[in-house]
Amino acid sequence: MTRTIREVGPLAVVVGLVCAVTLYMLGANPSLGRWLLAVLLFAHGWVHLMFVFPKPPPPKDPRLATAMAWPFDLGSSWLIGRAGLPAPTVQAIGRALAVVTFAGFLLAAGATAGVLVPAAWWSALALVASGSSALLLAIAFSPTLLLGFAIDLAVAWLVVAGPWSPVG
Repeated sequence: MTRTIREVGPLAVVVGLVCAVTLYMLGANPSLGRWLLAVLLFAHGWVHLMFVFPKPPPPKDPRLATAMAWPFDLGSSWLIGRAGLPAPTVQAIGRALAVVTFAGFLLAAGATAGVLVPAAWWSALALVASGSSALLLAIAFSPTLLLGFAIDLAVAWLVVAGPWSPVG
């Protein structure tokens, strides 16, 4: 657990600061804040595409062997080991969720920025994307993915109770 905190902690601090700045900018400079939020939504969705690709081979350089474990491996899902589901089924479900999550966050980013997607769709798109993301992260659970859960929670909070909406 300490290793996970040490590996993910600095990234969590940076993400937290970026989220705080984005929330501030949504109030202080809505035009800039909206674009910053759109970039964050897109980036969060983009990371989920890592579940579509196979786990990379271990590094040849032994100094890199202590690097953080690959958390995007659907083949090591608890649904395979504990629930007894076949690995191809879990991988297919996970990959489908990854694509749905990416598409949802991409469209939510477009609605946030007012580009090609009606702003009125923002709430639904952001909630669906956050929900599919949380489901995917639960299927492939790893302590490293807790940061993704936190981002999903923050997006859902912004939609349900937050002080900003692209609609007005």
